[in-house]
Amino acid sequence: MQSERLFRIGEKLVSLDKAVRIAERALEMRERGCSQQETSRQLQLDRSFISRLETIGEIRKGSRIAVIGFPLANAPEISALCRDNGLEFYMILDNNQRWEMVRDSQALDFFNRMLELVSRLRQFDTLIMITSEKWYHLAEALLDIQIIHLDLGPTPIEEDRLFAQERLEKTLQQIMKQQGRENNNIETCSGD
Repeated sequence: MQSERLFRIGEKLVSLDKAVRIAERALEMRERGCSQQETSRQLQLDRSFISRLETIGEIRKGSRIAVIGFPLANAPEISALCRDNGLEFYMILDNNQRWEMVRDSQALDFFNRMLELVSRLRQFDTLIMITSEKWYHLAEALLDIQIIHLDLGPTPIEEDRLFAQERLEKTLQQIMKQQGRENNNIETCSGD
């Protein structure tokens, strides 16, 4: 059993583990939709502490962006780019991985997984697709969100394709820059 991590600060004995547990509970409550006021009341904390906690841990502001790409020869590098940009969801597959997803499933299980994926993607504001045009049109029919398509080539694509990492990076920067402008306009308007 790991012992509690304690710090002596003047007359106080402070538990780092207790502080982490309370911070995790606060963030979980906020993620579930509780207001800062309600979270602070239930956990007996100052509301300003909840606000500062969110600011300290903030990775990215703005709309939620997801990325799907397949079949990519440089899937690990594209995944790393998504992770480094703080994206909450990305599904980057090489050709073997995408076929394993189909091969290892019964038809009903695969169908249910795809419905879960569609449901999850609807929670995002923007989806970047690095695929053939066929998959872009399918996503467009199923999702009521902004979709940006970065074409890998004509359907069917039967082997891994190398995708220029800089192209995705530039697209992400453009989306985030646009969101920044929109956020500034909102702040300017609300300050009047």
